[in-house]
Formats: sequence, structure tokens, C-alpha cells
Amino acid sequence: MKFASYKDGRDGKFLLVSKDLTQACFVPDIASTFQQALDNWPSVKSKLQTRYDALNANQVKDAFAFNPTKTASPLPRAYQFADGSAYVNHVELVRKARGAEMPENFWHDPLIYQGGSDSFLGPNDPIQVESEEWGIDFESEVAIITDDVPMGINPEEAEHHIIALMLVNDVSLRNLIPAELAKSFGFFQSKPASSFSPIAVTPDELGSAWDGKRVHLPLKTYLNNTLFGEPNAGIDMVFSFPQLIAHAAKSRYLSTGTIIGSGTVSNVDRSKGSSCIAEKRMLEIIEDGKPTTPFMKFGDQVRIEMHDVQGKSIFGAIDQFVVQYEKDANALPMDKLVVRPARSL
Repeated sequence: MKFASYKDGRDGKFLLVSKDLTQACFVPDIASTFQQALDNWPSVKSKLQTRYDALNANQVKDAFAFNPTKTASPLPRAYQFADGSAYVNHVELVRKARGAEMPENFWHDPLIYQGGSDSFLGPNDPIQVESEEWGIDFESEVAIITDDVPMGINPEEAEHHIIALMLVNDVSLRNLIPAELAKSFGFFQSKPASSFSPIAVTPDELGSAWDGKRVHLPLKTYLNNTLFGEPNAGIDMVFSFPQLIAHAAKSRYLSTGTIIGSGTVSNVDRSKGSSCIAEKRMLEIIEDGKPTTPFMKFGDQVRIEMHDVQGKSIFGAIDQFVVQYEKDANALPMDKLVVRPARSL
């Protein structure tokens, strides 16, 4: 099944979207928000599947043309967003560029930080930043949504707690990161609101590309309409999603609607490009002694998308522009942002 949330209040208006992303329908008799559907997943799953099948068969009377520019993130806000760094090659590369050795335990003990989850950006919402000097970067990732996860679960059991998957742009302000990490207390100011793909999908929508642990498809990122990278999300992912779940749940329960990100998708094969500017800059430092690729400027555009083996978009696209944030005491809340229509490639 494929799900989305149109902008409507803080939690959006839940809808089903057809497999080809052309048609949609609201399902208020089943669930009014995505979180409500997740909270009642055992009792609503079959009802949603029946309606989804009817939608794909053009048998839903009140179906309408799906418009991704009207969407919030599938979960406009969530109880928890834990972002991992499962592509250890990416971590090693960043540390190598600054002359730091990577601890051996990074290869067998996952890295996860607690991200902000009170208000996510929609897939076409502008990335608002006060200053270009903060080092504006995108991070293209895959994420999962879980149901209730018991504390102390093992990876084999965790695999059965994945309800849906999405794409993520985990926006990072690179020049604010060093000072924050130097305090040994994690990210905060350097990690503004993340954005997610217009569509969340159940694992079966991925077919053979999903093995229960990883998504074996390229994740494409375009910067100003030029392909920046297309590493395969299933290659070089040292820690699988079930392993990330088990790590996050070692000492706590995870509530239904918890989002766990993969971290920046990265391949050892450098011909596939990168999923963030920082990685490309690190490669330039290693090769030439200095970085030449600048971080994003106001007016820059980033587009993140994944296609199936037939070339069809699975999650729709994250398509955002960077704009300068202007302080305003009467600024509109996130759920009422007026967004600029995304340009097509």
C-alpha cells in the first residue's frame, strides 16, 4: 500500500495513493490521520488493503488526481525520529578527511542520534536557513516506520515490526556541527527540520528489492537538476534496519510511529556519486588537499527520488529549494507554510 498526508492541521489528512501515484482517496471511515492508522494497524490493515486494491482497479467513486505539492510528510510530526549511520564507509571517509582514525567498534556498534520530530518539512516545503555561512547540506536517506517495539528485542524479531518505508532529506548545517560535537552532547542546532518523501509504502510495494532488511535500489539525488549521486541503498549498508531497531530498543520501548533513518546512503564504489555534499568535499580533500564543491546557497534546489526496476517512482520525490529565513514574530506555523511549486527535471 501507498500512503500520504495532505496538509491539514498539524497531523495532516490521511489518504491512500495508487501504485502509479496518479490517483488518491481519503479514508475517513478507516483513519483520518496516518498516526491513527498506525495506532490501530492490526484492525485497519485489511480494510486499507481492500480500499487500496479498489483504488488501483479504478473502483473508488470519490477518487481524485493525486497532487504531491499538497502533501506534508507522511507523518507531519512523529513521536520519535532516530537517525542512524548505517553506511560506515561514509563515516570512515569523513573521519579520514580530517585525519582521524575510526574506532573499531563503529563496524559492529551502530551510531544513532535522536532527531527532532515535532514538525517535519513537507517534500516540497522550502528549506529555511538564516545564513549560508552555516554550511547548508542535504542528506539522502531511506527510513522505516515501526509499530510498538518491545525493549531488548533482537534483530530477527525486529524485522517483523517494520510497517512502512519512506525517503528522507536529513538537512544538515555542516559548519555548526563541529562546535556542537565538541561539547560531547550531540546534534541540535546543526540539525534543523528533516523532510520526507510524499509517499510512505508498505514493504511489499518494493517487491524483490526489499529483503526484510535493506532496500536494494539506487537512491538518486539531483542538485540544481544535475545528478549528484545514485548509490545503491542495499550495498555497503553495514547495519540493517532490523539491527538499527534492536539497537534503538536496547534500553527503551519504541512507540508506534517511530521513524528510524538509515543515515546518508553511501557506496564504496565512488562512480555512483554521493548522497550529501559533505562526502563529496571529503573525497576532494583526500584527492586534492582541499574541497571545491560548495555547500548549498539560497535558491539552490535538491531532488531526491527512488525508482523501481521499471523506472517508476516509488515514493514520489522530495523536491526543495533553499530560502533565507527572515525572522518574523508573526511567522506562520509549519502546517500553514505557503510553498513554492516544485520544478520538474
